[in-house]
Amino acid sequence: MALNRTTAIPISLFLFLQSALATSVPLTFTDDTPSAYEVLQDYNFPVGILPKGVVKYDLDESTGRFHAYLNGSCSFSLEGSYQLKYKSTISGIISDNKLTDLSGISVKVFFLWLNIVEVTRDDDELGFSVGIVSASFPIDNFMSVPSVDVGWMP
Repeated sequence: MALNRTTAIPISLFLFLQSALATSVPLTFTDDTPSAYEVLQDYNFPVGILPKGVVKYDLDESTGRFHAYLNGSCSFSLEGSYQLKYKSTISGIISDNKLTDLSGISVKVFFLWLNIVEVTRDDDELGFSVGIVSASFPIDNFMSVPSVDVGWMP
């Protein structure tokens, strides 16, 4: 069988790649995916609105829909008077300065646990909404990732 120009190029390219791969150092792929905490910063949120223990996340950049997966449910206190509780999966929609349609985060107000449905950033304050009521806190409270009680269940 005679080689013509159209078959000779693919064959020679294949042979070149085969010999190059056989004699070169193995290719290593690095995971350049940003962490969930870095993604928060990209949307102008401080890292401390997520507790330690995020093991993975997914984000649809076209819609902002996300899921963050923790290594268990957990809780921590905010300003000593509010107790926040995170389920092992948190979801919502993220955009600049706004988290909406949230699920998986609740706050204890008096004797009731209420779901936080929205978080907004306005300059140096974060506003947390449970639907009919909201409260704002200085952003300084969220500059570092909070320590948590992992595995805490209500």
